Amino acid sequence: MLKSRKSKTIIIIIVAIFIGMQAFRPNIKAETRKENLNLPTDVANIIKKDCYDCHSNETNLRWYDQIQPAFSLVANHIIEGRKALNFSYWDTLSADAQKNTLYLAVNQVILGAMPLESYKKFHTDAIPSEQEIAILKKYLIQISPTKISDSAVVNNANEKFNKWMNGNITFNNKVKPAANGIEYINGFQQWKVIAITDRFDNNSLRVIYGNDIAVNAIKSGNINPWPDGTIFAKAAWKSLVDKDENVSPGEFWQVELMIKDQKKWAATDGWGWARWRGTDLKPYGAKASFTTECMNCHQPMKDNDFVFTLPFQLKNKQILK
Repeated sequence: MLKSRKSKTIIIIIVAIFIGMQAFRPNIKAETRKENLNLPTDVANIIKKDCYDCHSNETNLRWYDQIQPAFSLVANHIIEGRKALNFSYWDTLSADAQKNTLYLAVNQVILGAMPLESYKKFHTDAIPSEQEIAILKKYLIQISPTKISDSAVVNNANEKFNKWMNGNITFNNKVKPAANGIEYINGFQQWKVIAITDRFDNNSLRVIYGNDIAVNAIKSGNINPWPDGTIFAKAAWKSLVDKDENVSPGEFWQVELMIKDQKKWAATDGWGWARWRGTDLKPYGAKASFTTECMNCHQPMKDNDFVFTLPFQLKNKQILK
């Protein structure tokens, strides 16, 4: 009898707590602005179905989303999702910004970073299908036309690129540090190349270098999280396309650094971020707050220590030499 009373008391307490929790609800700000996406119907429909709940002002909460503690979790997804990207303001972006934003969104879906694991478990209808991803990729290719370059221009660019890769091109030794104090690293071209990526949306090619700590972490599989001292240098060129549609590096564009130090860069997700633009290597961003842009871009890769690039070794199951 005593045990039965105790069980009932526990149940009553649990029910009371559950009911009490319903009174505490995060505020999802009501926004009236809506935007009819200036996109092909099939593309717009995919975005509305798979993205709008967290990335627009037209959120559709299911009945189970509105019950605490699920509501707090979903509300956080919506609040943070709108901060990162709100399609209700799509028309305020330039054509280039729209293309870049859509590319990053599709890339994050392909990498499995979006939708978030905690969200898609209960919202399977928001997971883009392979067919939907193919439609989005096809659209991105359509709005990223390639311009055929003269063979002389391509050959000249290839010669400069080969000199770069061999470490025979150096830039100004008096490069100014980034606004957050990070110094440019001369000679990173001598590091191991751990990945090469093609951004067809903005016609650029990137070569990602890793220092010894990064390379050793790759060899040992110790990359999530990456160890302190890891440094990535990403050099980017505008891409050229020859008459046979072969893509090669053209004009040098920028260098970006990611430096891992959990304590020093605790406020910026454990990474120090820096970027220099152009052949004169001008620091990007006048204030240290420029790193917010970097963090927002890499936020979907939180479960991968904020790193997008998959090293060659992990792709091909081969040890770097």
